[in-house]
Amino acid sequence: MLYRHLGKPIFFKLDPEKAHHLVIGGLHTAAKVPGMVPLMRGMYGTSKAPELSTELFGVPFPSPVGLAAGLDKNADAVEGFSAIGFGFMEVGTVTPKAQPGNEQPRLFRLPPEEALINRMGFNNRGAEGMAERLAALKSRPIPVAVNIGKNKITPNEDAHLDYKHCISVLYPYADFFVVNISSPNTPDLRNLQHGNELSVLLEAVKEEMAIQAKRHGKSKAVLVKIAPDVSDDELEFMVATIQKSGVSGLIATNTTISREGLTHANAKETGGLSGKPLRERSTDIISRVYRQTGGKLPIIGSGGIFTAADAYEKIRAGASLVEIYTALIYEGPEINRKLHRGLRELLRRDGFAHISEAVGADHR
Repeated sequence: MLYRHLGKPIFFKLDPEKAHHLVIGGLHTAAKVPGMVPLMRGMYGTSKAPELSTELFGVPFPSPVGLAAGLDKNADAVEGFSAIGFGFMEVGTVTPKAQPGNEQPRLFRLPPEEALINRMGFNNRGAEGMAERLAALKSRPIPVAVNIGKNKITPNEDAHLDYKHCISVLYPYADFFVVNISSPNTPDLRNLQHGNELSVLLEAVKEEMAIQAKRHGKSKAVLVKIAPDVSDDELEFMVATIQKSGVSGLIATNTTISREGLTHANAKETGGLSGKPLRERSTDIISRVYRQTGGKLPIIGSGGIFTAADAYEKIRAGASLVEIYTALIYEGPEINRKLHRGLRELLRRDGFAHISEAVGADHR
């Protein structure tokens, strides 16, 4: 209620990107003030719920609801986000070298649709900078995934070198990795999802992960984030290639370039659309992936989750974990408690003792 009646009206009067930086900067600063992290946890944190805690890829997750990549691009506010009820979070997308991203304006709100369009373009301060920030964290109460990408100037034939570099620099500091080949805002990036390029890339990624596991004495998971804008045949090929590569799972889905059904003037802007209009398509892809893999390839569901029912729909479709982003902008930090409480009620309604029992339930 506090966010809806006080915070949101203020933030929505600001330029979207300025509001974004204000939130990240505020959480970063708050984490340094004695007593602020416990205060945020008291206001927005979620209580322990054994039926919602789970383990995946050998990583324990206190809640199945995480923060998607793109909000904390440089790992500036990990402690702050950890205090407001998330069960895990992604940082990034990070690239080997720092880059400014695309020209501004590059972030747009669509309030009637409760959606966002962004064409940020992997703006970040580079892999070494992120490694320094993650190394300096005093605590890490939730798993942190590092979402990695290629620099804009790197040609696709050399893309694997960028992903390998990010892994080599950030391996000690990530609980798991996410390979981003599906953002629509880096030229030709989505081409890496198709044909021989995907096989070559994933082979290189797995090779580097093995090298780093041997060096650090610990194996870690790596997932692939896929786009929603693919045909049935493309999706089938992509998933088969991902499964054959031996990676740990995938995230479905990234933002969409579709504008179907939108009415707001900002719908004309180029970039990736997130929020409520993406919900049905991302859930459909989760369901298709689960069926194709027989539920053997873990899925993190992302796209259009605003309510516990939305999250539960993705879990029943086959997602073991889910992520939010746009809903946090529209609903505020109170959303995690709502999702947490709602998921527990839905599990009880359906007679499930644990969240894992609901994963893929619609296919049984």
